[in-house]
Amino acid sequence: MFLNFIRTNKISAGILAFLRIYIGYAWLTAGIGKLTGPGFDASGFLQGAIASAGGDHPAVQGWWAAFLEHVALPGAGVFSYLVMFGEVLVGLALILGIFTNFAAIMGMTMNFAFLFSGTVSTNAQMVLITFFIVVAGANAGKIGLDRWVIPFVKERLHKDNHKSEKHIATV
Repeated sequence: MFLNFIRTNKISAGILAFLRIYIGYAWLTAGIGKLTGPGFDASGFLQGAIASAGGDHPAVQGWWAAFLEHVALPGAGVFSYLVMFGEVLVGLALILGIFTNFAAIMGMTMNFAFLFSGTVSTNAQMVLITFFIVVAGANAGKIGLDRWVIPFVKERLHKDNHKSEKHIATV
């Protein structure tokens, strides 16, 4: 019953649009703050997360700290870039309601990375709200650009698949 409501109801689409824009604004402002601030560098955050993996009550799991130490920290420049532009792009996509589910999943991925790194802040709240956006599927972007973009993309993919099937059949 609830699943049907969240996926098909027009009132639900309005509520989801509000939640989507709220989460999008949070991502956009965080990303713009990093882009326009004095040279965002994730290496300090990464070092802090790695340090939080030790002691009697570690806030960061050992497997995640190993990933941060051996992959993320050596590539801190790339990760800094991905975080800055990822936050901006996820924020814009959610606000505009374009490729909503993909943007929401990418946002949740970043939230979980921050949670795994020991940062609670608003990340858990954002994951919870974003979960409803993802579960709602297409209804979450119905009041947004997805209303036109998704059918257009599906039509183009269907035409391209149909052309390739004809080509394969003639070969």
